[in-house]
Amino acid sequence: MRAVWVRTQVRSWKGRSGFDKIDLYTRGTLHSLVWMTIVSQVLLSVTRPVRDSGAPAALIAGTVLAAVGQGVCGKHLVARALDSYLGGPVADRRLIALGAVLFLADVSGLLVLGAYTGVERFPELVLALGAAVVPFMTSLVLVVPVWTGALLQVFTAAGVGGGVALAGGQGSFVLSTLIGVVFGSALTSVTVRLSAWSLDVMSKLRDAQDMETRLAVAEERLRFGRDMHDVLGRNLAVIALKSELAVELAQRGKPTALDQMVEVQRIARASQQEVRDVVRGYRKADLGPELLGAQGVLRAAGIECAVHGDGGTLPAPVQSALGWAVREAATNVLRHGDPQRCDIRLETGRDGVRLVVENDGVTADKGVVSGGGSGLPGLRERLAAVGGSLEAGPTGDGLFHLTAAVPLPSSPDTPPSPLEKR
Repeated sequence: MRAVWVRTQVRSWKGRSGFDKIDLYTRGTLHSLVWMTIVSQVLLSVTRPVRDSGAPAALIAGTVLAAVGQGVCGKHLVARALDSYLGGPVADRRLIALGAVLFLADVSGLLVLGAYTGVERFPELVLALGAAVVPFMTSLVLVVPVWTGALLQVFTAAGVGGGVALAGGQGSFVLSTLIGVVFGSALTSVTVRLSAWSLDVMSKLRDAQDMETRLAVAEERLRFGRDMHDVLGRNLAVIALKSELAVELAQRGKPTALDQMVEVQRIARASQQEVRDVVRGYRKADLGPELLGAQGVLRAAGIECAVHGDGGTLPAPVQSALGWAVREAATNVLRHGDPQRCDIRLETGRDGVRLVVENDGVTADKGVVSGGGSGLPGLRERLAAVGGSLEAGPTGDGLFHLTAAVPLPSSPDTPPSPLEKR
């Protein structure tokens, strides 16, 4: 049974996260500190000089019970104080008051025992008093400011030293008691605060990592939604137009309706593959194929489309961003506009490249700017990733312009794009 218990504890420890291990280690250390000092004080309180001093058994038992009470109260008080230090609920004042009462009772019992025994015959009194101070100070330094805790430690040392003097202690014994209490409480304060501070840093780091994970998930969802919109928007618009055309041709008894439905089937299958690419994270937009695709789609919808420029040797990130811009512009022309013609121009300069998409469907295209869709905002995000910008709107001469501008990197070591390799 013992071996089974040990294996269970080992598995439990290995299954904890890094922060949980440090949290358990820190709390276990503080609780161990409290109980180690309590046990040592109890043992010092029942040594032979005390037993032979004639001190009442009730006094000895009361001092031992006060020490044990400090340990029991300190167990809960340390946990509450540490939680409060880490930003949790404030420690219960009644529990703090109970700890203070038990601390005073414990110290008072030791001083009375010292008076019965004789301070000079009870040299262990210094160690016992130092041990009695530790349990309460372990919690107190976590619930009060640093300077307040330091003042309380000074007052406590002075009070204990005065008690030793009243119990008959000489100057050297009182001085050694003061030094022992001050050193013990100061060491406890520094150790406990450093342990709690380290745990607080780890807690904030864990929270930051959790927040980073949530932001990464949210960003991935936005990216996925944007890709789905960009990939399916144009294809669905073409499918809708060709389906309407096929219906009209079928109603007129035209055999070309079958050709339109075959084209719809082809586009639907291509859309399925593009969706799979988006899901797998492989989807990219190449500028050259997107220009040819936009021209073919618009012409198939009865819109005269002219393309000027092909991107030349633009860097791959720039080509990808402009490829998405071409796709979004063609989608908007199909969905929101009712144009007769559309011109797509790619203008490359020394400092950057501009993509200009111009059509004469300005009346309906106003919905692109004011309709609150997700296409243009998503496109602005893609362009912003490469330092680009987007402008879209009517020009006042019956035309609608969409202009995407992207700066070119100045480094001559930019890798060639897929178009350059062809």
